[in-house]
Amino acid sequence: MAIKFKVIEKGKPGVSGGGEKKFYASANITGEKTLAGLTRDIEKVSTVSGADIRAVLYALVDVMKSALEEGQAVRLGELGSMRINISSKGEMQEKDVNSSSITGAKVLFTPSAELKKMLNDLKYEKL
Repeated sequence: MAIKFKVIEKGKPGVSGGGEKKFYASANITGEKTLAGLTRDIEKVSTVSGADIRAVLYALVDVMKSALEEGQAVRLGELGSMRINISSKGEMQEKDVNSSSITGAKVLFTPSAELKKMLNDLKYEKL
């Protein structure tokens, strides 16, 4: 199955009026898979009940959140790994860098080798 894409026109970021505009491919998201949808799909290919699958998935989210809050990377085997990344403003001296220098945080996901291979093998189809 091919990933469908659409064509969008974009200007150059930070340039007044967008500057020279170019056309780019943009993945067309066809929907979403929710936790409930994942639960139903897993239930179809396993002998585990939907209630048990939901319990494990919700517990996984809670445990991952705690591990990330403790500064740990979370490695999920063939799925990949997650870790916290922070952004901060620059200070003139090392002693001036403190928690108020931090401007934000996000979770970074690094796909496993298996998922990276899948990405390399994707086929594309223009809408």
